[in-house]
Amino acid sequence: MNYKHLHYFLQVAKLGGVLRASEQLHLSPQTISGQIQLLEEALGTPLFAKSGRGLALTEAGRVVLGYAEDIFSTGAELEEAVRDFPRKGKMLEFRIGVADAVPKTIACRLIEPASQLPEPVRIVCREWKLDTLLGELALHRLDLVIADAPIPSAVSVRAYNHRLGSCGVSFFAAPALLESCKGRFPACLDGAPLLMPAAESAVGQRLRAWLQARSLHPRVVGECDDSALAKEFGRRGMGVFVGPTVLERDIEKQYGVRALGATPEVEEEFFAISVERRITHPCVTAITEAARNELFAPPARRRARRAA
Repeated sequence: MNYKHLHYFLQVAKLGGVLRASEQLHLSPQTISGQIQLLEEALGTPLFAKSGRGLALTEAGRVVLGYAEDIFSTGAELEEAVRDFPRKGKMLEFRIGVADAVPKTIACRLIEPASQLPEPVRIVCREWKLDTLLGELALHRLDLVIADAPIPSAVSVRAYNHRLGSCGVSFFAAPALLESCKGRFPACLDGAPLLMPAAESAVGQRLRAWLQARSLHPRVVGECDDSALAKEFGRRGMGVFVGPTVLERDIEKQYGVRALGATPEVEEEFFAISVERRITHPCVTAITEAARNELFAPPARRRARRAA
């Protein structure tokens, strides 16, 4: 199969006709029609059928269109990856967006491997709402977005989800609150002051459903978009707060609090979202590999890797 013929086919399919494609490609309509005919002969099936004064894709044509878009998208990724590959002595700029619902400590742990590459890296980090970050990603102003949810179905962006991992949540309380959280976990949450994640966040929705399913009714004393702010309030004894179980010891040590208990049923998921279907950017590769093999790996696998 001649990929130049496939390129002509893609342009005709996207532009809706041979004449428009010929204007775009600066070729005669006869040349393009002839090249597409050769492609159809190579594939052994018609790709277009006449529809009024124009052309419509056949069933086989729609299949070929899907593959053609993937092939040329991958080619564009290849060119970008080689163009952006750090030259000797040149610092690689890595532009990353972090959705505001992602806990700051998780974001730091995820991004850290990108700063440990052999070549020098300059990290530019932005924090916004996920839909805003995806718009920046689509305009190639960001190389990667880290989020607590995959691309929303309502957002029309050509990008790909790369799942980094997941973990349950732990509940933390300052020493001053421990006496008011009596009983075994999770019954100790009933009536306890609780700092709730934002209602629109993925973990906030799961936490509310989990509490309702267990007929637990804590006193919601605050709702925070920013998990770092919730931890600071929690450190001061304002209420119980939640955090990723994989960071349980770190949170206890950093904020001087104690874990009341944990549940894997309220799952926090994390995704790297990029315009690359196949990850080629060295910083993105470092982030995804460290997340899957270290941060979110089962404890037994983490111990085995450390022992090796």
